[in-house]
Amino acid sequence: MSKVKYYYDSESLSYRKIERKKRTTFKYASFFILGCAFFAFIFVFIASQYLESPKEKAMKRELHNMELQFELLNKKMSEAETVLANIEDRDNNIYRVYFEANPIPEAQRKAGFGGINRYKTLEGFDNSKLIIESNKRIDILQKQIVVQSKSLDEIAILAEEKEKILAAIPAIQPVSNEDLTRMASGYGMRSDPFTKARKMHWGMDFTAPRGTPIYASGDGKVVRADSGSSGYGKHIRIDHGFGYVSLYAHLYKYNVRKNQKVKRGDIIGFVGSTGRSEAPHLHYEIFKDGSRINPINFYYGSLTAEEFNKLLEHASLENQSLD
Repeated sequence: MSKVKYYYDSESLSYRKIERKKRTTFKYASFFILGCAFFAFIFVFIASQYLESPKEKAMKRELHNMELQFELLNKKMSEAETVLANIEDRDNNIYRVYFEANPIPEAQRKAGFGGINRYKTLEGFDNSKLIIESNKRIDILQKQIVVQSKSLDEIAILAEEKEKILAAIPAIQPVSNEDLTRMASGYGMRSDPFTKARKMHWGMDFTAPRGTPIYASGDGKVVRADSGSSGYGKHIRIDHGFGYVSLYAHLYKYNVRKNQKVKRGDIIGFVGSTGRSEAPHLHYEIFKDGSRINPINFYYGSLTAEEFNKLLEHASLENQSLD
């Protein structure tokens, strides 16, 4: 029960009971309620700033874990980008150069994604910018991998084709050095053994005893093995593909037949002196796209540098040919 309060009335010279008005009571009650609400708000605000609920703690742990995973993802993307950049560099500056293919332009490798905004659904979140940038990196990385994969497929095809070309090009001396008496005459202007006039000698003459083995200088198909070409006597022509044809003339006998496929190093015939020939030797020619070219440039597969220099020295002498 609340205490009864009095005041002294100077007019009546007596104490009178203080009567509290309802209005005043309501005012005090309102102030009390507002004060409680204010202090409650302050308490809640302070608690929200400095105190965490179990749910908030769990969400904070989850957020920290997501940030850690995102950091690891970015690190892996950076590592993948570094590895891919290294592969792209080797692709453009080694593989494609070796196989004589045009490098892939940087703009094509790292092109973005134009047109409609493909990341619109990722907008409006707290970390939208971060999420969008990460998705862009992943998309560009995926595109670069696709481009590089297609490039490597192309390189594989070129490598297979290059291997065929390297096997087909006439690359060895058709007569072994052990069986060779001498390199009688080279490509160029030479003295004709019969007329003594200077004329163009379109091949190289290798002097060797009759019956010396003659080797195919590259993979190919025998397109002629006959004596139907004037002056060559018994001769063989091998089509190596890619525009290359090799010719072997003045043979003693054949070891292959027309349309037979041969490999580099196969014995195709034997040295003789048939046709327009002064002595047993092999007359050897190479055609590229129908034109005769100097065979001296096609012995890298069987001669050492010293042997090649010696052969080059003999081939450059303007002596008499044997056919």
